[in-house]
Amino acid sequence: MLDIKFIRENPELIKGGLSKRGLDISIIDKILDTDFKKRKILTETEELRHKQKGLNKDQIKEAKEIKSQIKKGEDSLSGLELELDSLLKEIPNLPFSNVPVGKDENENVVIKEVGEKTKFAFKPKDYLEIAQKFDLIDISKAAKVAGSRFGYLKNEAVLLEFALIKLTFDILLPENFISVIPPVMIKPEVYQGMGRLSESQKEERYYLEKDNLYLIGSAEHTLGPLHLDSILKEDELPKRYLGFSTCFRKEAGSYGKDTRGILRVHQFDKMEMFSFVQPENSEKEHQFLLEMQEKIMRALDLPYRVVEICTGDIGFTDARQYDIEAWFPTQNKYRETHSCSNTTDFQARGINAKYRRNSDGKTEFVHMLNATAIAIGRTIIAIIENCQQKDGTVKIPEVLQKYLGKDLIS
Repeated sequence: MLDIKFIRENPELIKGGLSKRGLDISIIDKILDTDFKKRKILTETEELRHKQKGLNKDQIKEAKEIKSQIKKGEDSLSGLELELDSLLKEIPNLPFSNVPVGKDENENVVIKEVGEKTKFAFKPKDYLEIAQKFDLIDISKAAKVAGSRFGYLKNEAVLLEFALIKLTFDILLPENFISVIPPVMIKPEVYQGMGRLSESQKEERYYLEKDNLYLIGSAEHTLGPLHLDSILKEDELPKRYLGFSTCFRKEAGSYGKDTRGILRVHQFDKMEMFSFVQPENSEKEHQFLLEMQEKIMRALDLPYRVVEICTGDIGFTDARQYDIEAWFPTQNKYRETHSCSNTTDFQARGINAKYRRNSDGKTEFVHMLNATAIAIGRTIIAIIENCQQKDGTVKIPEVLQKYLGKDLIS
C-alpha cells in the first residue's frame, strides 16, 4: 500500500494519480479525515495516560473516570485503525508521470512490432481444430471432469510445454536468475500485502475457506514473499528469481469471452520472473525484464508487438506496465502473452521487504518487479496458429526441435 505519511504530505499528487487511473478521488479525503481523527484520539488518549500516572492513591473517583475515558479512546482507535487500513488497501499504486494517460485498453500505446505477421497461401485453421485433429487438446472431456474453461494437454502439446520450460531456463539462468517452484497457496494477510486482494480483485481468486488459504493467480504472488519481513544486503541486488507454477483464476470478469479452447482458462501453467532492486535501478531493471521477454519471443520466431499500458488499464500494483502480444492469424489480431510490471515499493511496503544501504547502513524498502517469462498455454496456441502448414501439420519452431526430437507435429 501507499505510505500514509506520503498521502498526508502529497494529497493532490495522489488525487492526480488516481484521476489518471479514472478512479474516484474522494477516497483520499476520507483517508485524511479518518487519519486526522485517529491521530487526534491517539494524542488525547496518551495525554490521559500521562495524567493517570500523575494521580495519587486517594484520587479514586478521578482515576476511574480517566480509565473509562482511556478505554473509550482505545475502542475508538481500534475502529478507526481498521477503517483506515481498509481504505488504504483500496488505493492502487501511482502511475509514473510519463505513463500514457487513457481510459482503457483501447488507449494503450504500441511501442513496436517485431516480425512479419504470418501470412498463408491457404486458409489457416483455428488452433483448436488442428489440436483436436492431432489429439493435442481435449476440452470436451475436461468439461465433463472439471467444468468449463479447463482442458487436457496431450501428446506433443505436453512435450511443447516442457520444451518451452527448458528453453526459458536455458535463456534466463545465465542472467543470474534463481530457479524456484513456489507454493501455489498463500495466506490472506500475505496476499493482501502483495496488493492482490483489493475488493476489485477478490472475485478473481479461489479461496479455500476451511484452510483460510487462497490459490495463487501467478508465481509472482508467492515469489515476492520470499523476502517477507526481510532486510537484504545491497550487494545482493538485483536479486532475481524465475518461478514455475500452476496458476488459478476465476476469470470472473470475462463472461462470454474466449469460452472455446484454452486461451482463457481457470488453470494454467506459467513461468514468472521476479526482481528485487534498489529504487534508483528499478526502471533499468524493468527494461531488462522486457528485453528478456523479447529474447524468448525472438527465439521462438513468433511475430509480436510491445505495448505500454495506459493509466486506465494498468495493474493495481503497477507504476508502469508493458505487455507483449503475440500475433494470432485466425483471429487477425494480437493477443496478450506477457506482462511486465514495475511495482516500485508498493508491494515491498505491504510485505515489509527492505535492503540495507552500504553507504550509511540505513534501511529502506526495495523496489519489486515482475514479468511473465512464458505463458505456456497461450504460447502453444501461438505456435500452432503461426506454424501450421498447408497439409495441416505444424512445424515445430527450430529452437524447440532439439527438445522434442522432431520437427513436425503430424
